[in-house]
Amino acid sequence: MEFKKLFTKKGVLFLGLFALLSLVGMNINFSALVGKENQFFTLFQLFGPTAGMFLGPVVGAASVLIAQLSNFFIAGTQFSMLSLLRILPMLFAAYYFGTKRKSFGIAVSLIAIAAFIAHPLGKQVWYFSLFWTVPLIAAVLPKKYSEGVMAKSLGSTFAAHAVGGAIWIWSVPMTVEAYIALIPVVLVERLLFASGIAVSYVTLNAVLDKALEKMKVKAESFVEIRKKFTFRA
Repeated sequence: MEFKKLFTKKGVLFLGLFALLSLVGMNINFSALVGKENQFFTLFQLFGPTAGMFLGPVVGAASVLIAQLSNFFIAGTQFSMLSLLRILPMLFAAYYFGTKRKSFGIAVSLIAIAAFIAHPLGKQVWYFSLFWTVPLIAAVLPKKYSEGVMAKSLGSTFAAHAVGGAIWIWSVPMTVEAYIALIPVVLVERLLFASGIAVSYVTLNAVLDKALEKMKVKAESFVEIRKKFTFRA
């Protein structure tokens, strides 16, 4: 999607609704963030990346950034390394979900793994970073699979985890034992996130299509709808 299409009445309305939904989602906790007290993953992780598909990777990531910064300002949160840790992963997740460039998924995986293993602790638990091969694998699959909703959802949530994990090891003290204990937690958590992203995308796609049909508005004028996931499919 081009930026100029976003700054139409319909585009601004969609962005406003997405931002409102995001602000609500960011304040509903989903699971605790291990290693930091009073920090949580929220429902935003379950639908935030879908903006990349609806609005395109660049505009989608920008809308996620706007939503997250708005939440920081409203909550009066002081910016810190932890703030960066919360913001960047979702930007990468949204871009991954919307982009068709295989090189993006490959680059995210390889750079995150390299950054993790470059840390002294990362060298000892290098196998933890194998999670981050998922975005790479999902990206290089044949087109009919790599652009499927589940592959995109898995790649997206693990891209977020890769970026967050690469920053985390350099900013939050952890032990080898803690990383080993996290392996089954990450597996279950990310499968839940991927499922949530997939279900959110299919649901929003169908609801948006129906709403725009009732409003007699052409979706392609400001948002991308996949007809195979609509009530008319």
